[in-house]
Amino acid sequence: MTLKNRRLTVTGASFIGYHLIKKLLEENPRTIKVVNLTDKHFKKLRACSKSIKLVKCDLRDTEKARKALENTDVLFHLAAAHGGRGYVELNDAATSTNFLLDGSVFSAALKNNTEKVFFASSGCVYPNYLQRNVKKKLYLKEEMVGPPYDSDNMYGWAKLMGEMTLKAYHKKYGLKSAIGRFFTVYGPEATESHAVMATIAKTFVKRDPFKIWGDGTQIRNWTYVSDIVKGTLLMAKKVDDAISINLGTMEKTRVVDMANKVWKHMGFHPKKIEFVNELVGPVNRVCDNGLAKKLLGWKPEYPFEEGLKLTIDWYLKNKDSNVIKRKLDKLLLSQ
Repeated sequence: MTLKNRRLTVTGASFIGYHLIKKLLEENPRTIKVVNLTDKHFKKLRACSKSIKLVKCDLRDTEKARKALENTDVLFHLAAAHGGRGYVELNDAATSTNFLLDGSVFSAALKNNTEKVFFASSGCVYPNYLQRNVKKKLYLKEEMVGPPYDSDNMYGWAKLMGEMTLKAYHKKYGLKSAIGRFFTVYGPEATESHAVMATIAKTFVKRDPFKIWGDGTQIRNWTYVSDIVKGTLLMAKKVDDAISINLGTMEKTRVVDMANKVWKHMGFHPKKIEFVNELVGPVNRVCDNGLAKKLLGWKPEYPFEEGLKLTIDWYLKNKDSNVIKRKLDKLLLSQ
């Protein structure tokens, strides 16, 4: 499938959505429409292109969703109530609204005869019981999501149900679909609630003692946002059968090693580090991206060290230390 001369709609306009929209402009679509719950991010989108149609809408309202998503050939559904580890752990009631959101959006796509849907899922769909041993050599494969299901908090369950709903729509109604499982995305425009950005923010304001959630040995595979966007575009063009595909690096990085890299790049090392045994999440989460390589010809282009430097450079140029210092505790737990 080509995206040229197609009517494209993106739900969600914050971090990943913003980067995706900028890339979609390069595809020469017929139109791009962005639907978001608030107009918070509309100013920076207008700066990208005045041709983007911006719509403020609560997509959890099924009738409003149907109208907002009309005249769409390809729908990129990224909108969600989401945040970093703190938000996911502490806001099950808020993230539970994603069940309603995804169902409303997929129903609207069907009613509007949308040709294709891309759904932004998450590594949070993988069973927790697989990810409890930090010493285990583990790369999560797509087929590991299955009975007995054990997703990561309400957020993970909502993403899992979104996947299953879209697969059912494809099977029953023939709705062309693609599901990308995003793994620990970071980069410019990301919020401070996510681990890499939180570490950069706390280093930026020279927090000391410096708190790290968990004991620091938790393993993640942080994936630079440009790689996620590239994978998303490839899936939109090449996948129709509602298959789920991991989009993430296979670099294993401990949280404490990530923190040390941030401190090195930013020229600050706290005198005291406090490991806090709360808001830890799975201790061993790294994907296997072999299926993405096989089906899409996709592989990450940005090693963590390189993407981290680009992210730090952006943060230093765009953030005010006084503002971050005043708001940081709230930002660490927000969407």
